[in-house]
Amino acid sequence: MGSEPVSGGGRRLIVEADGGSRGNPGPAAFGALVRDAESGEILAEAAEAIGIATNNVAEYRGLIAGLQLAREIDPEASLDVRMDSKLVIEQMAGAWKIKHADMQRLAIEARRLAPPNVTWTHVPRRQNADADALLNRVLDGGPRVWSLHRRPGRSENAVARGEPTHSEEAAAVVAPELGWSEVPGTPTTLLLVRHGETAYSVQKRFSGSGGEDPPLTDHGRRQAEVIAADLARRGSVSAVISSPLRRARESADIIARALRAQVEVEPDLAETAFGEWEGLTFAEARSRWPAELDAWLTSTSVPPPGGESFDDVLVRVRAARDRVLKAYAGRTVALVTHVSPIKILVCLALDVPLRAIFRMEVPPGSCTELQWYPDGLASMRSFGLRPDTP
Repeated sequence: MGSEPVSGGGRRLIVEADGGSRGNPGPAAFGALVRDAESGEILAEAAEAIGIATNNVAEYRGLIAGLQLAREIDPEASLDVRMDSKLVIEQMAGAWKIKHADMQRLAIEARRLAPPNVTWTHVPRRQNADADALLNRVLDGGPRVWSLHRRPGRSENAVARGEPTHSEEAAAVVAPELGWSEVPGTPTTLLLVRHGETAYSVQKRFSGSGGEDPPLTDHGRRQAEVIAADLARRGSVSAVISSPLRRARESADIIARALRAQVEVEPDLAETAFGEWEGLTFAEARSRWPAELDAWLTSTSVPPPGGESFDDVLVRVRAARDRVLKAYAGRTVALVTHVSPIKILVCLALDVPLRAIFRMEVPPGSCTELQWYPDGLASMRSFGLRPDTP
């Protein structure tokens, strides 16, 4: 099956993409490559293990990677996308409906990346052997691949605008083991999960890292289970990283079991230390420290009595973020943490003043999605979303 592309001149590229899961769902990976349509030369390749996922999720992840590579090579090129997944090809061509929510989300991302002049072609598996080999090397323990072998010549439209040829620019090669480059590449996705409900969160008490370490309530555990099921359906989470505090660890353990993953502990994702206010309600803190509370609400540099300022928390949370981005470049990671670290990470992503944290509300058992690109830019895909909890 093939759809007709929108007519247009310029360079033509072929995207070959594949995805697979050993177990369906089970350990999964994708492979993708881009060829020059005239010479058949491979211009770029990508392959990555994506954790526990279904075949369909892996296929879509391969498609998205291939479209990203093609955009890096030449955003104005016409594309022929070839896959042995009839489901993905028919859905992207608009012939089949997309009923599953996870598939809808992935299809939206693929359509965002696809140019108007694209052909969707279903091919036999034997004609997709190179992409299949890429993903199987990764599933067998090989390194992540994201490489642009060389920049192509400029498009006809670029020539008309008088832009320099790529041969006049510095060539760019993306190291597979690093995933960082001057070329826009696969973003690192951080899924910021606030732990489930505790007795302190129900009573709206200050609960930081310097006082009691309350466990989840029964409802809090159910919230974590719902988040875990949602992340498992997503099928692309590579790691689960948790604050060391009990409520976060309990939530992370529930999520990790659903993802068949291990929990890594990151101390700098702990909640703010609220000092003398630990365990108090807002009203109780105001009755004892009215001036101190007003000063705290006025400036992020002011700590609670005996506690930690938000400026101080920013320093350690930013350091934790940098470590995660370096260790999991181009992958999706669940960070199970608390209100303050989540708000601070959002401020960093949006490049807004830290005082914006006073205007955000992050409910227990919610997920916020941020993406960081290799060039340092970031975007917020969702904020504080909480699946329905029975």
